[in-house]
Amino acid sequence: QVQLMESGGGLVQPGGSLRLSCAGAGFPFVSATMAWYRQTPGKQREHVASITPGGITNYADSVKGRATISRDNIKVTVYLQMNSLKPEDTALYYCKANFLSTWGAASEYWGQGTQVTVSS
Repeated sequence: QVQLMESGGGLVQPGGSLRLSCAGAGFPFVSATMAWYRQTPGKQREHVASITPGGITNYADSVKGRATISRDNIKVTVYLQMNSLKPEDTALYYCKANFLSTWGAASEYWGQGTQVTVSS
């Protein structure tokens, strides 16, 4: 059973930092492209950052220079370090995994999300 468990969200002041974690289980993490998305009420879920199995990263323009995505294949965890947080970073942050299943089917799974609130 595929599991993605996010953690690390919370309340932080503007200018502060957070590190989000997403622990995976039940799928070939080493060969999965992992990503972080975020969503606020009434808006579409938006891509924040992603990292390929080979370590190639991609960031949304809104977080470039402030966010770093990384992965630890031994701990089966993907991280999102967010610095210089702004109130507009407030959202529910989701972890996503894309990979090929054992029989070659493209598979996509989402975590339940972790809330990040940036406020003074």
